[in-house]
Amino acid sequence: MIDYKEIRHQLHEHPQTAGNERFAHNTIIRHLQQLHPDKVYTHVGGYGVIAVWGKDPQAPTVAFRADTDALPIGHRCGHDGHTTILLRLAELVDGHVCCNTVATRKNSHNILLLWQPAEETGTGSQAVLDSGILQQYNIVRFYGLHNLPGYPLGTVVLCPNTFAAASTGVIYHLDGRETHASTPELGLNPGLAVSEIIGRFNAFNGQPGPFRQSTLICVRVGEPAFGTSAGHADVMFTLRAFTNDVMQRLLADANAAVDEIATRHGLKVSRMLQEPFHATENTPDCVEEIRKACEAPTPQDNSQFSILNFQFQDQPNRWSEDFAEYLLHYNGAMFGIGSGEHQPELHHPSYEFPDALIEPAAQLFFRLAVSLVVNE
Repeated sequence: MIDYKEIRHQLHEHPQTAGNERFAHNTIIRHLQQLHPDKVYTHVGGYGVIAVWGKDPQAPTVAFRADTDALPIGHRCGHDGHTTILLRLAELVDGHVCCNTVATRKNSHNILLLWQPAEETGTGSQAVLDSGILQQYNIVRFYGLHNLPGYPLGTVVLCPNTFAAASTGVIYHLDGRETHASTPELGLNPGLAVSEIIGRFNAFNGQPGPFRQSTLICVRVGEPAFGTSAGHADVMFTLRAFTNDVMQRLLADANAAVDEIATRHGLKVSRMLQEPFHATENTPDCVEEIRKACEAPTPQDNSQFSILNFQFQDQPNRWSEDFAEYLLHYNGAMFGIGSGEHQPELHHPSYEFPDALIEPAAQLFFRLAVSLVVNE
């Protein structure tokens, strides 16, 4: 009998940040060696792993993703739990009679499990896509989840459209001209331009229409030299929106505002994006499949999880998720599962994934995998 709580605790005790997820990678491989997937890919996009049940790559494929990396302060986002959920799902898939026999039928389905590295930096999903492995399969559904503090334990949280916001960091570098502090009129000090930029960006917040948000992150003007008037500045913001279209318009408006202010002050401007994330825009039909799966009888004799509570979330989450990259290519959906109403927020130093979520989340994924086989 596999103790998935113990596996989760081992992952929790060996957190590794994006690009360094060796312990998780090796743990996953050892687990899969006890099972019978038809194909296993290792070191995918770094330390990612893909396991596939099914022999025909052109057959319809349902895919599931978990993320494996930790924060610098440890597993304070629940990725250790996500990884464990998919390990449990692998056992359920492997043991199910449909998965053992369907590969011999015409028009059979594949089930693909992806343990993805480097979610926290927003680079892992693209690295997996760049590997070309997913493109070898006919993926018709792609599912992911994230644990959500603030919701009742085990409650499935559905977003019909966007699950998580688009966001990007942006750095604007302003070049003026330094001069002696006694003759500031002879230089080009970017300080006033920076203050105007901050005010203009603050005005993006609370405007009528679709959600747009600008958050000031850092300002650097000049050097700590009292004899020199500042000649250079960096101002950094994080921009957010709930759809990719609105995000593109927000970034265009932000760039236009900086260009106008810089030109008026005689400054040169350059810009750089940091950690850009697309919006995680769900396919509504896939969200409906998740809702139905919450109410469906489990394929195995496990009455404890015969019905899973669910609720719809009024607004998308303001944070971002690199699962969004898959949804630019495939129909699919991401959903939340409540980790407790009184849990600290994600990334809090005290946060820890609840073990009680492993089984119900794996069972829900399993229903989605089996229902696709049955319904197609």
